[in-house]
Amino acid sequence: MNEVKESLRSIEQTYKIFQQQQFTFIAALDHTRENAHDKIRPVASIGQVQAYMDHHCNNSTDRRILLMFLNICNDLNKLCQKLEALHPGNSVTNNILEKCKMLVSPSNDLSTVRAKYPHDVVNHLSCDEAKNHYGGVVSLIPIVLDCMKSWVAHSEKLPRNFLQNVSDPRPAILTTATQTVASYKDCLREQNSKHAKKQHLNGPGSNTLKNVNGAWKPPGKHS
Repeated sequence: MNEVKESLRSIEQTYKIFQQQQFTFIAALDHTRENAHDKIRPVASIGQVQAYMDHHCNNSTDRRILLMFLNICNDLNKLCQKLEALHPGNSVTNNILEKCKMLVSPSNDLSTVRAKYPHDVVNHLSCDEAKNHYGGVVSLIPIVLDCMKSWVAHSEKLPRNFLQNVSDPRPAILTTATQTVASYKDCLREQNSKHAKKQHLNGPGSNTLKNVNGAWKPPGKHS
């Protein structure tokens, strides 16, 4: 849990720097959307921002801020995986985690997502920008951060046994492998024992039992 908290703090610090450059971010989206001849539809997904940066970004300033946004989203995605592996959770934590995973999915539609008080990211946009273009994309990171902090708070109220790491499957695999080897050795030992017994019965010594009274003769034909 401490590692998760530290990762969350680190992402928050990076986001604070990004938040201070929101106007630069919006300008970069404006430039790349214009280059892509895509000024009508809203910026509605992480994948869309990635496509703008990859194919329609012409200057280093725009690339830097778009990459910063994408890196934060990627870090949030990785943190979702850490949360999922930390403990099985309950209905509350699992619902929060599912929401986080959905929000940071590259193809998820963000057009109706809006961060509310105390976040003011939407307030820094014009009415047109907020409603029709950028309200969702600027709201994404603060909403996911809030959800993750809520996940941590609920997780810390769970019983201690919930907070154990999910068992590493490797020991179980090793145990199974060891049992398989042992079973194979037992089987081999049994086969060797049967083979030795058969050799003993069919070997040279076995003829002694057959020849004790000489060869068998039919009744009444004795000489």
